[in-house]
Amino acid sequence: MTSATTANQAPPEPRTEHQEERCDLPVLGMHCTSCAARIESTLSQTEGVNQASVNFATGRATVFYDPQSATSQSLREVVHEMGYETIAPEETTTAAPVAEEDGETQARLAEYRQQRTRFLLALILSLPVALMEMGGHLVPALAAALDFPGRYWLELALTSVVLFWGGGEFFAGAWNAARHRAADMNTLVALGTLSAFLYSAVATAAPQLVLPDLTGHGAHAQEAPAPVYFEAAALIITLILMGRLLELRARNRTGGAIRALIGLQARTARIEREGLQLEVPIAEVRVGDLVLVRPGEKVPVDGQVVDGQSTVDESMLTGEPLPATKKAGDTVIGATLNKTGSFRFRATKVGGDTVLQQIVRLVQQAQGSKAPLQRLADQVSGYFVPIVLCLAIAAAVVWFVAAPDETRLAMALSAFVSVLIIACPCALGLATPAAIMVGTGRGAQQGILIKGGQALETAHRLTTVVLDKTGTLTRGEARITDIAAQGLGEDELLRLVASAEQGSEHPLGQAILHSAAERGLKLASPQHFEALAGLGVEAAVEGRQLLVGNEALLLQRGIPPDRAVALQFADQGKTPVFVAVDGRFAGLIAIADPPKDSSRDAVARLQRLGLKVVMLTGDHRRTAEAIARQVGIDEVRAEILPEGKSQVIEKLQAAGEVVAMVGDGINDAPALAQADLGIAMGTGTDVAMEAADITLVRGDLHGVAASIALSRATTRNIKQNLFFAFIYNVLGIPLAAGVLYPFTGWLLSPIIASLAMALSSVSVLTNALRLRGFTVERS
Repeated sequence: MTSATTANQAPPEPRTEHQEERCDLPVLGMHCTSCAARIESTLSQTEGVNQASVNFATGRATVFYDPQSATSQSLREVVHEMGYETIAPEETTTAAPVAEEDGETQARLAEYRQQRTRFLLALILSLPVALMEMGGHLVPALAAALDFPGRYWLELALTSVVLFWGGGEFFAGAWNAARHRAADMNTLVALGTLSAFLYSAVATAAPQLVLPDLTGHGAHAQEAPAPVYFEAAALIITLILMGRLLELRARNRTGGAIRALIGLQARTARIEREGLQLEVPIAEVRVGDLVLVRPGEKVPVDGQVVDGQSTVDESMLTGEPLPATKKAGDTVIGATLNKTGSFRFRATKVGGDTVLQQIVRLVQQAQGSKAPLQRLADQVSGYFVPIVLCLAIAAAVVWFVAAPDETRLAMALSAFVSVLIIACPCALGLATPAAIMVGTGRGAQQGILIKGGQALETAHRLTTVVLDKTGTLTRGEARITDIAAQGLGEDELLRLVASAEQGSEHPLGQAILHSAAERGLKLASPQHFEALAGLGVEAAVEGRQLLVGNEALLLQRGIPPDRAVALQFADQGKTPVFVAVDGRFAGLIAIADPPKDSSRDAVARLQRLGLKVVMLTGDHRRTAEAIARQVGIDEVRAEILPEGKSQVIEKLQAAGEVVAMVGDGINDAPALAQADLGIAMGTGTDVAMEAADITLVRGDLHGVAASIALSRATTRNIKQNLFFAFIYNVLGIPLAAGVLYPFTGWLLSPIIASLAMALSSVSVLTNALRLRGFTVERS
């Protein structure tokens, strides 16, 4: 019985009547969530674009578009026209994902180096300005030495370089935003620093315009100058540049999981062609090539072992710590490490089709997704900058009116600049995607592939986990243990049944075929074969009509089975297969599929997490209950047809449960589709990797509990980040506006405000990076 797996949620990728293509654009120059929101809005309104999403944390725009109306090049041009750069993809090869990531890494590194150069120059030029302005206050003995003619002109010159070269990106960003009738963090920084700089420039060039009392006293202007804020403007730019530098570094670290996965890829392969051994770049390996792997070498691509034997360390992809033995006929996965022996294998998947590249794509998609928790942050960020501008103006007006005449201009300017500078929409925008990036990346390194933010958020709310029996709780290696024949010999009954099952892909059918092969039975070709969903098979073999399946199949056809023997088998945890030949009951075949060694501990872990565990199977009730007792499950739903499985899930949901369905991703499609979260067990080669919300590469039930624990840790981290980002702005903006000044005399310096703003985003990213320490508990 086979069926395609479907995701449990509505497909994240929109579909249209025309063929749709996806384009991922790495974007350089985004400095806040407002930048990302503006790019997303513009792309979404572009002709031919069905959906666009821009993730500030990853620095990527993901666009789904109609190739008849748009191209990837035209989409890049739209981004360029907005004042941002995109990283051009490398030439397409079979190793394109690796090349693309290498190109992006180099571009991100160049961006970091450029930011570092700007920061260092700004720091070198800002320190003298700060020393000249504040040195006399800190060390009175220096006051006379620092009060030299032309001092303020020197401060003006140095600050100009800092402001318009070191901080040029802020003004360019503010101008680009203004051209699109928008405002972002660059607007806040540009307005704040430019206000302080222009005021100080006027105070230096024409102090009488700022302090009218100086009119007619030009000769004494140096002795009683108007107050200037060059050091504030210079240090604000320098500190924000420092914050961006630290932020870039931290954001690059959050994407370390992707680079680590891609770094696993071998660069060359040793292949045999026309009797010659050749060492070729990985991009030149083709499907069908014979590949030689020696001890200590990485397996270059996916394939099937032809000859030789070895042990292979697959921990980097599956999380399994013990090496797996590989022999002829076994599958090997690219990027795993050969340990002891040598072997040759036939390449079956190369380039972007390998398991490693599928994992990389899944993780990239997950890291580019948006969790529902992010909606609130996005909504707040959309109104954030205009609100801050209004608050800054209000604070300036209030202090200009309420402060004493001699200080009102200085206090109004200080409050205006401080409010603009301390406000930080970036921390809000980074709170969710940074945690998702680190959480999904860490999961991939542990063999847990999470499709995105929606799956993470659903997983942490789960109340019930429904487990399929065969292949999930059990080993999926069914073997015949008993044959109870009536009217036929055991071998003859097994031969007829095995002949009928040749067209079946059901695990029980495979067990019957395996047993017949072991006994050396000669099978006949069935003249007719029909799979009966949830019941069994009907076939004609050598002119005889066979029914092979469960008790319900025989009862449906009016054939009474031997229930006593069937119940005896079921009580022993064996599955009874009922057989009828030519309309008469012909016997029972008992098949056992023992539980995995880890199942009992894994079920106990789920229960310790406060989850209700339910076993769901189409197997005989007595057999299912026997298996359930062995693994510690109390609630069993047995003898359920495939379409009935989804109804069981639906009833649990109607009772208020948030349900995860765990299956093999092949024959549990209806239930996986109905469940709130679909978790597929597999070896990493199943089609389920593309369909399920969460795929466990290792195929170990412990991964279910680990994926839920990881989702809870990630969601908790997101909430911590959001709380910090909200509370920072809620407390910081009023403090900068001078709310506490009448009571405490505290008025926040713009320099301190810029330092706080610079560190706020870094703090959120640092908290997200704690998820890199998450480990999967193995029994």
